[in-house]
Amino acid sequence: MSTLTRPGATENAAPPTTRRLRGLAWLMFRRHRPALLTCLALIVLGGAWIVYQRGAMLDTLHAAGWPGKPADALGENVAGDASETLNSFAVNLSFLTTVLAVFVGAPLLASDMENGTARLATTQSVPRGRWLLAKLGFALLLVTVTTGALSGFSAWWRGSVAPFNPHDWLHDVSFDTTVPVFVAFGVFSTALGITIGALIRRTVPAMALTFLTGYAATIAFDLVKDRLATPRRIAFPLEGARPAALDEAVLVDNWVGTASGDLYGWGTCANDVAPDACRAKMGIVNSVWDYFGKDQMAGMQWVASGIFLVLAGLLVALLLWRTRRGPF
Repeated sequence: MSTLTRPGATENAAPPTTRRLRGLAWLMFRRHRPALLTCLALIVLGGAWIVYQRGAMLDTLHAAGWPGKPADALGENVAGDASETLNSFAVNLSFLTTVLAVFVGAPLLASDMENGTARLATTQSVPRGRWLLAKLGFALLLVTVTTGALSGFSAWWRGSVAPFNPHDWLHDVSFDTTVPVFVAFGVFSTALGITIGALIRRTVPAMALTFLTGYAATIAFDLVKDRLATPRRIAFPLEGARPAALDEAVLVDNWVGTASGDLYGWGTCANDVAPDACRAKMGIVNSVWDYFGKDQMAGMQWVASGIFLVLAGLLVALLLWRTRRGPF
């Protein structure tokens, strides 16, 4: 009599696969996989587009004779098109912080609170504080990597064609999209969106309010840029050449002045019948400028970045205090 035997269940079974992500890390990846993949696509596609546009621009400029010829000798079509392309890209890139705040920040907690997922997650084995820190860390790290990568690509492009960058570097949008300012403003905007979402607890209203407050924040930033550093003052002969210190400088205000230092409005004597005689009678001999030098740009950017990071830290502290004490 023969007996039929079957191999044990575990003899030929494949070894169980181990997940590299466990616990909250796996939960964050599964819960926010669309946002993660979208940001990775933005980095890859945006970086590839910048590489292509940079190469095409350099080919055009080299064909026109640059850098053998100075930028202002290439003609308005070539130099103007290059500056316009750089400015258009910077404008489009500047909207990314608002997009991330609206689509990553605002729904981060609002959707979980609205759907009851937050209460379910925090009644399991994960403490509320740890769950909150994991959510915040994921969102802010994702925004930091995305903004840092794209602004880094942008800085590489701009650096290779520096003479064609806009001369008003303070009020131009390129100031906002350089690495430190862009990353810090992205973190601040996202923290603002997360906080609004946690307070409103409804996804769509939180996204709408985040968009409006983010837009208001960009306007407020434009208004305070001139306060990020102390302007310098320089006086030079009224009819003389501008000093080299004013190359690539950003004008804050200007006057006409006397040798003793008295200042008058720039239009003084301009409408007089004999402007030169009028100025000679008043003793006006100098043109006086208040300006920001290009060497002040880096310091002003780090000051702005510090302000945004401090505001983001305050928002995160408020969020943790509110959500740890209040019900989900």
